[in-house]
Amino acid sequence: MKLWGGRFTKPTNQLVDEYTASIYFDKKLADYDIQGSLAHVEMLKTCGIIPDNDANTITEGLQKVAKKIENGEAQLSEEHEDIHMNVEKLLIEEIGPVGGKLHTGRSRNDQVALDMRLYLRDVLIEISQLLVDVQESLQKQATENLETVLPGYTHLQRAQPVLFGHHMMAYVFMFQRDLERLMDSLKRVNKSPLGAGALAGTTFPIDRQFVADKLGFDGICENSLDAVSDRDFVVEFLSNASMISMHLSRLCEELVQWSSAEFNFIELDDAFSTGSSMMPQKKNPDVAELVRGKTGRVYGHLVGMLTTLKGLPLAYNKDMQEDKEGMFDTADTLKGALALFAPMIETMTVKKENMYEAVSKDFSNATDLADYLVGKGMPFRESHAVVGQVVLHCIQNNKYLLDLSHEEFQSFSELIEGDIFGVLTPEAVVNARDVAGGTAKNRVKEQLEIAEKQVAASSAWIEKQKNNRPGNEQ
Repeated sequence: MKLWGGRFTKPTNQLVDEYTASIYFDKKLADYDIQGSLAHVEMLKTCGIIPDNDANTITEGLQKVAKKIENGEAQLSEEHEDIHMNVEKLLIEEIGPVGGKLHTGRSRNDQVALDMRLYLRDVLIEISQLLVDVQESLQKQATENLETVLPGYTHLQRAQPVLFGHHMMAYVFMFQRDLERLMDSLKRVNKSPLGAGALAGTTFPIDRQFVADKLGFDGICENSLDAVSDRDFVVEFLSNASMISMHLSRLCEELVQWSSAEFNFIELDDAFSTGSSMMPQKKNPDVAELVRGKTGRVYGHLVGMLTTLKGLPLAYNKDMQEDKEGMFDTADTLKGALALFAPMIETMTVKKENMYEAVSKDFSNATDLADYLVGKGMPFRESHAVVGQVVLHCIQNNKYLLDLSHEEFQSFSELIEGDIFGVLTPEAVVNARDVAGGTAKNRVKEQLEIAEKQVAASSAWIEKQKNNRPGNEQ
C-alpha cells in the first residue's frame, strides 16, 4: 500500500508506477530532503506539535537514513515514487510508525519546492566560483598579452587591430555580467516555501520562520499558493545558464577558428585536444566544439520549462515534475564546461608572431589614415573617399598601405606627410585608441584593474554565501 493510498481500493498499475516515478533523477535531492526534514522536525518539537521524545527519535532515524543513502546501503524504489516518499519509508523502517509523524504539517508540494531551492542555492554558488576561475584565466592571458596585436573583426572581415589582451577582457566583462545575474537571482531562490502545505497552509501552529532561519534562508515565500507553484527561480536559473553558455560558445567559436591552419593564432594544449581515428596529423579542438554544441541542450531545457509552465493553473500540477531533469542536466552541463574552460584558456599557446604578421598584411589601419586626414583639416566624409581610393590602388598593385611610398600617398592627397608611416604601424594604430574602454595598452591595463576589483568582490560574496550555509558558520 502506498503511503498515500488510504482511499484507494487497488494498487496502481505497474506501468503507472514506472511512468510517474521520479526517484531515478530526484534521488539527487536526498541530502537536501533530509536537511529540510531535520529542520522541520525540530520546528515541530519546538512548537509542541509532536512530543520531544518522538522528535528526537525521528532526528536520530533521519541521520541514520542519511548515512545509509550516502554509503549506498539504502534501497530506493520506484514503488515509492520519489525521494521524499523513499526517505519517509526508510525512516519508518528504521524507527517504526513514529516516523510517520515527520510529515505532520507539510506536503510533498512544499517539500519538493524546498529541496529544489536548497539544491539550486548550492549550484549558484558553485557555478559562481567556476565563473571566477574562468575570469582569472582570461585575465592571466590578458596580462601576458598586453602588447600582442591581432586583427579585430566585424562581419568576420578584418576591421581594426586590437590587443589580444583587450579581446580576452571582453569575455571577462561578459562573465562578470553573468556572475551579477547569478548573484542577484539568489535572493529569489533563497526563500523558504516549507509550511505552505499542499497549497493553503496547515492547521498546525507551525513556525515557518524558524525553519527558514534553521536552513539559512533569507525569509519565507509570502503566499502559500505561490510557494508551491512557483518555478520562476528554475526558469531564471535556466535563463542565466543559457546566457553563460552563449558566452562560452562565442569564445569557443573563436578558439576553433584561431586554432585552424587558416588562422594559426593559438594552439590548445594537448591535454584539451583530441586526435583523429583515421588521420594521424589531426589535433582537434573537441572540448571547445563540445562546449559550443552543448549550448543547444541548455537552451532546450529553458524552452521546455517555459512550455511546461505556460498553461498551468494554480497550484501544484504533476506536470511540474518535469522541472527537475532539465535543471539537473543544465547544472551538470554548465559545471562541466566551466571546470574545463579555465585550464584550457590558461594553458593555450598564443602565437604572437602569427597574429602580428596577419595584422601587418591587411587594411585594418585604413581608418587611421582617414582620421589622419581629418586631423589635417579634411572633412571625414571626404577623407573616407580618399582612403577608399588609396586602398583600391593598393589592391590593384598587390600592396598594403605601409608598402606605399610617400610620393604615392601624396598622389591622393598633399596633406599626407612623412609622419604617416609612424601612424599606420599596428602598434600605433592600437595605442591611438586611447579612450576609456579602448584597446590602447594603458586602457587595457585600466580594464584589468577594474576587473580585478570586480572579481575580488565576487570572490568575497561567494565566501560569504558559503559561510552563511548551515553548518559552515564562522
